[in-house]
Amino acid sequence: MKFQYRKLLLPSKDDFFGSAILKPIIPIQIKIKNDELDYVALIDSGADFCIFDAELGEYLGLDVRFGREKIFGGVQERGGATAFLHDVILSVGGWDYKTTVGFSYDIAERGFGVLGQKGFFDIFTVKFDILKEEIELKERDLL
Repeated sequence: MKFQYRKLLLPSKDDFFGSAILKPIIPIQIKIKNDELDYVALIDSGADFCIFDAELGEYLGLDVRFGREKIFGGVQERGGATAFLHDVILSVGGWDYKTTVGFSYDIAERGFGVLGQKGFFDIFTVKFDILKEEIELKERDLL
């Protein structure tokens, strides 16, 4: 399945990026029991696992803090942030699969949820082609 990169307009023209930047952001659905939510997420090969804002989990009826606690870090300056792991169904391109994701209250206000190594890259082979502005996903053979 193929997706187009999302073009995010910058508030003003930049001498490095120009007027927009491209991001590998794709539409997904997050499903918990009988509830589902359409969302867009950033494909992030540097993320250890899939992480979404805790408010999404709450919207879907989860008691977010009841999940298994996992400390994670990234490029932020301060120490580790906390995610709470829960089993969900993710739907990508109409294909549903069960996985475990983290929900965190430490996501930046304008940040994106991320699709990371565990829960996404172990399910799909991912090809990024920024010149064609295209992302291609292929389901892995899970034996």
